[in-house]
Amino acid sequence: MIAGIDIGSRSMELVVLEGEEITLSRRLPTTFDPRKQLVNLLEGVRPSHVVATGYGRQLAAGYGFDADVQTVTEIKAHARGAVHFFPEARAVLDIGGQDTKAIALGPNGRVLKFEMNDRCAAGTGKFLEHLANVFQIPVEEFGDYALAGEKCLTINSMCTVFAETEATSLMAGGEQPQSIALGLHASVVARTANMLRRVGGATPVVFAGGVARNPCMVRLMSEALEAVPLIPENPDMNGALGAALCAKL
Repeated sequence: MIAGIDIGSRSMELVVLEGEEITLSRRLPTTFDPRKQLVNLLEGVRPSHVVATGYGRQLAAGYGFDADVQTVTEIKAHARGAVHFFPEARAVLDIGGQDTKAIALGPNGRVLKFEMNDRCAAGTGKFLEHLANVFQIPVEEFGDYALAGEKCLTINSMCTVFAETEATSLMAGGEQPQSIALGLHASVVARTANMLRRVGGATPVVFAGGVARNPCMVRLMSEALEAVPLIPENPDMNGALGAALCAKL
């Protein structure tokens, strides 16, 4: 039994492999007590090998497993997870809670080049979550809300605070709220699509991370890439799956 664990700033995920089969997957918020959450995540799981990734991967290394523990970078894990279901993939775009990764892939999923936006929440799930709160819309519904926009308004700032100020000013000016939301989504897509271009990412692109569940992001990304991105069935589990698969390398 191999356990892949992805410990991120917003959530942590677990994928358990037995042979080639995924037998268990779990996801919990990281909270301000990640050690306790890691215990909860692993309840009832007794793996023979553990591979951890994410910014908190060293927590797993010090957990005290009665098993071999290995750590891998997020880039390696996400690349491995993406090509497991989509061997034809030539790039990965992962938009998580507080960072974004753009990864160019070569044959057999080899990482050619990557870029991370990990020092600012601009263009991440947290950015969209904060602005959904401004609109008083649950973040899970924010994408559908934005798709009802009559036009895509320009949002110039990617700073969360300044983008909120722009959105508020546009509302005060009488613009349709859904059109403002559409413009906010478009600003995220423009930023992340540029990251993919800088690393030389080609299509097909695997779109992973929780933001891949947002229908507006998927539509706008399809338009920006001129190709529909490939989305795993559980896009937020891609890193944990990739970590588990790295045990076999």
